[in-house]
Amino acid sequence: MATLNEYYPQEVLHPCVTLKEKLEEMGMTQKEFAIRTGKPEKTIFAVLKGESAITSEMAVMFENITKIPAHFWINKQARYNEYKARLKRKVDVENAEEWTKSFPYAEMAKNNWVPKTRKLEEKTINLFEYFGVSTHEAWDKLYMKSELKVAAYTSLAHTHEPEAVSAWLRQGELQAEQIDVPEYDKGVFLELLPLIKEVMANHPEDYFLQLQALCSKAGVKVFYTPKLPKAPISGSTRWIKNTPVIQLSARYRQNDRFWFTFFHEAGHILRHGKKYISLEGVNFSGSDPKKEQEANEFAEEWTFSAKQEQEVINAAPLNREDIISFAKKFNTHPAMIIGRLHHLGLVHFSEGREFIKSIDLTSCN
Repeated sequence: MATLNEYYPQEVLHPCVTLKEKLEEMGMTQKEFAIRTGKPEKTIFAVLKGESAITSEMAVMFENITKIPAHFWINKQARYNEYKARLKRKVDVENAEEWTKSFPYAEMAKNNWVPKTRKLEEKTINLFEYFGVSTHEAWDKLYMKSELKVAAYTSLAHTHEPEAVSAWLRQGELQAEQIDVPEYDKGVFLELLPLIKEVMANHPEDYFLQLQALCSKAGVKVFYTPKLPKAPISGSTRWIKNTPVIQLSARYRQNDRFWFTFFHEAGHILRHGKKYISLEGVNFSGSDPKKEQEANEFAEEWTFSAKQEQEVINAAPLNREDIISFAKKFNTHPAMIIGRLHHLGLVHFSEGREFIKSIDLTSCN
C-alpha cells in the first residue's frame, strides 16, 4: 500500500535546469543550440523555459550536441513528469477528504477490506485503491452516475448512504473474482433447486458450503459479505462478466430470513436476466417493484408457499409437534413456517423461537 511519503518527493527539477547549465559550460547560446538541434526555435525555447518536455527524439538530438547520453535526458524528464503527477495527485487526495469521511472506514478495516489507519490522507488513498479509481470523481461516475453501462453497476444516486452500499458491493466484485465456476446453465440451476431446498429443510452445519457447491455446478457464484453500518442490504444479485452472482450478508442472522433471501435472489436470476440488479433492503432508482414482487413470490413458492400457508392457518391452533409435522410434509424447515406466522402477526414473536436457527457465516470468508 502506497504512502504519502512515497508519493511526494520534496522537489524534482525540470531537466531544462541541467540543460541550461550545460549550455553555459559549453559557451553556447540558446539560439545556437536550437539551430544545431534542427527543431523549431520556439520548441527548444519552450523546453529551456521548462514549459515543454524533452521527448525521446529530442534526447537523441541533445546527445550529439551535449555529449550526454539520451537516456540521461529521458530518465530526468520521466522523474520530473512523475513528480508533477504526484503533486496533482496530492490535490486529488485533498479534494476527496469529505468523500472519504462518508465511508464506514473503521468497519471496512475491521473486515480487512482496507488497511487500518487513522490518517485521513491514507484512508483516501486506500479507498482509491479499494475501488480501483484514481479520484473520487471517478467513483462518482461508476456508482452514482453509472456511466459504465454493464450489468454489474447501477446508479446509487438516490440511495441513502451510497458510500457504504458501494463499499459492500465492491467487496462482492472482489470476492467474485476469486471464485471459478463453469458457464451458467439455467437448466442445471432449475434442476438443482430441489436439492438446495433439501439443504434448507435439513439445515446441516455445513449448509452454506453445500449451497455454494450446488450453485457452483450451475455456474452461479454465491458468497457471504459481512454487512456494513448504514448499508442495510440482505442480499444482492448481479451479473459480473456474464456470470450470475448472489451476494448475501446474513443481515438478520436467522435461517428463515437467510433462505428466503437466497431464493429471492435466485428468482431474479431465473426470471429477470442479466440487466436487472437486485439490492434487497435498499431503495435505489433501478429497483422495479413488480420484479421484486415476482422474486418474493418465487421465494415463497420454494420455502413455504401461499397454499401451504393457508393449510397451516386452517389447522390452528397449532402446537410444536404440528409445526414439525407440517415442515416434514412440505419439505421445508420449521423456521420457515414459524417465521411466516410471525410476519403475519398470527403468532407472537416469542413463540416458536426454538425453531429459528442462528446464522453465523464469519468463518465462510
